[in-house]
Amino acid sequence: MASRAEGPEAAAEDARPATADDVHALCRALPHVTYGTSWGDMPTYLVSDPATKARPRGFCGWRPPGPTALDPATGAPYEDLLVLWAADQGAKAALVAADGPFFTVPHLDGHDGVLVQESRLGEITRGELREVLTESWLRNAPPKLVRAFTGGERG
Repeated sequence: MASRAEGPEAAAEDARPATADDVHALCRALPHVTYGTSWGDMPTYLVSDPATKARPRGFCGWRPPGPTALDPATGAPYEDLLVLWAADQGAKAALVAADGPFFTVPHLDGHDGVLVQESRLGEITRGELREVLTESWLRNAPPKLVRAFTGGERG
C-alpha cells in the first residue's frame, strides 16, 4: 500500500474517532481526486487518470434522502448517508457484518456499494475510515493509477 506519515502523532491521529471532516481530508489526500457531482447531482469525490479522457468515477458520495434507504426505527429516509464501494461482494459482506456503522439496503443488492451515516462515523477510527475510503478509491481508480499507488501489488 502507499506510504503515509508514520510515528506517534500519526498513530494517535489514526486512533481517534472518525469525523465527517475526516472524509473530506482523507479523500482529498488520495491521488487524482476531484470533488464534483455524479449520479445526477450527488456531491461526490471522483478519481480519474489525467493522462486519459476517461470519465471520472465516483468513490465516495453523499446520497440524498430517498425511499430506498429508510431508517428502520423511524421509517424516515436517512439524511446523512455516504455511499462507498467495497472491493467485491465478499468484502462488502464482511464490512456490513462487522461490528460497525456500515450497512446496505435492498436497493444495493448485487452491487458493491455500502452505506454509512456521517453521524455514526465516530464508531470507527480515522485509520479505519482511511482504509475504507482507500479501498473504495482502489475499486474505482483506473488500473494504471492503482498500480502506481500500490507499487504494483494490486490491479
